[in-house]
Amino acid sequence: MINLNNKININLKTAFTLLFITFVSACGQNESELSVRQAQQIHAGDECHLCGMLITNFPGPKGELYTKTSDKVKKFCSTRDMFSFLLDPEYQKQVKEVFVHDMSKSHWDKPDDSYFIDARKAWFVVGSNKTGAMGKTIASFSLKTDAEKFSQEFGGKVYPFKDIKMGML
Repeated sequence: MINLNNKININLKTAFTLLFITFVSACGQNESELSVRQAQQIHAGDECHLCGMLITNFPGPKGELYTKTSDKVKKFCSTRDMFSFLLDPEYQKQVKEVFVHDMSKSHWDKPDDSYFIDARKAWFVVGSNKTGAMGKTIASFSLKTDAEKFSQEFGGKVYPFKDIKMGML
């Protein structure tokens, strides 16, 4: 004969254990670490976080990022400036989300903010003859085939996000 009280006690213990594990795993993480933030529209008066230039005054892909400690987006006039900030040893481990314009879908002269993508999943062309806010910039694409096509037309070499290094800037 099965003791119903023992079975209920075991189920309650299991439920409380699962609840406790969930609570403990969330400890030490604030709400911004748990949530995923989105790219923001770039407005006419927005300035580059790195150099202070007006972002919309220049062609080429732009970048945005969030740090783990702030809910305020940092916007950049070029992907090159974004990488300059991101690859700085002082900030490398502080960055949470990173976004770039998808030049597979957006026009070079006026990038469309509807086409921001996760930079960590993007393909980049370094060393092309296309210019952005600070001269030569890094072209960003959602598709490797588009990055390769761009590279054939405008020069440069294709890299995944993880292979971009400070010396390439």
